[in-house]
Amino acid sequence: MTSTRIREARERDCGDILRMIRELAEFEKLSNQVKISEEALRADGFGENPFFHCLVAEVDSGPGEAQGPCVVGYGLYYFIYSTWKGRNIYLEDIYVMPQYRGQGIGTKIIKKVAEVALEKGCSQFRLAVLDWNKTAMDLYKSLGAQDLTEAEGWRSFRFEEEAMKELAGC
Repeated sequence: MTSTRIREARERDCGDILRMIRELAEFEKLSNQVKISEEALRADGFGENPFFHCLVAEVDSGPGEAQGPCVVGYGLYYFIYSTWKGRNIYLEDIYVMPQYRGQGIGTKIIKKVAEVALEKGCSQFRLAVLDWNKTAMDLYKSLGAQDLTEAEGWRSFRFEEEAMKELAGC
């Protein structure tokens, strides 16, 4: 098994993060929705007031591979607020490249996000998963997550940019 490190992403990781965002979107059958650029990731995640934070999973290169560590997974998160519970952390994306799955890398990323949440005084760690991704749902449940759709009937909604413009009268 390859040695894995989970670390905070650096600005120079944005190319790898964008590549994996696209891979995740392809896996989720939603690749046509990816509009983000490497430049936007840099500006939004590594400026003075970042909109998100990101962890990357890094492995050492194996024989016959390019030299140096290789980024093989990521977890992109940000902080939200619950009027009932206070500070929360939201894991927007978690992804591990297919050839590195089954080695506990995703679990390591999730555990690190939980550590960050506790360090920041968060009372909840939230994430969403597509209803057909049983493997991910089983992992989250095995780690102690509660399925809010099953338990409380919550449904997620979003307003896309055109809807927001109409709401705002633009």
